[in-house]
Amino acid sequence: TIETFFAQTPELSKHYRVVLPERRGHGRTADVDGPITYGVMAADTIGFMEALGLENTHVAGYSDGGIVALLVAMRRPDLVRRLVAISANFDCDGLTPEGRESLASAAADTFAPFLADAYKQVSPDGPDHWPVVFQKLQRMMLTEPKIAPAELDTIKAPTLILAADHDLMTVEHTLALFRAIPGAQLCIVPGTTHLLAIEKPAAVNAAILDFLRG
Repeated sequence: TIETFFAQTPELSKHYRVVLPERRGHGRTADVDGPITYGVMAADTIGFMEALGLENTHVAGYSDGGIVALLVAMRRPDLVRRLVAISANFDCDGLTPEGRESLASAAADTFAPFLADAYKQVSPDGPDHWPVVFQKLQRMMLTEPKIAPAELDTIKAPTLILAADHDLMTVEHTLALFRAIPGAQLCIVPGTTHLLAIEKPAAVNAAILDFLRG
């Protein structure tokens, strides 16, 4: 749900108009038949931005949202002024062995209970739909994304790659992402995991705002 960005929204809202979409099967947006993929979520996001008339906009995405943000910047450079990708990977093979094992062995009733609880409170599909969405997302995260470095080279927006030093993807993979995007900037937040936006929000927020201000 958009509440997982709760440590960023108040601070960013002091300086910018903040628009928080919830992707299909997330939060208050209903699930639809068929698989959830990064590609369809990027298409949804583009449609959302077009419907609201959002052009030349700063786009920030966290975790899966970071991957979606990369795809939006690649497909529609006219929509993205500056890009912030937080804890994003461009290839599922970039996950750490521990991260992949954690995702592969996870079950709907044990994986990240705080995410499940938030979903169950607001989803229009009802709390019993959580296992369905979880299985779709689990499949997606274990098999996607598969973005070639040459595709990342097409990103024209100034880009900040922000990640934890103990993230779900390897530091080497994050470096490869940073190096593949022309002129990108890199920030590794020390002493954090994939939950860096919650664990050290002041550091994450400062990095985002410093970058957006140019």
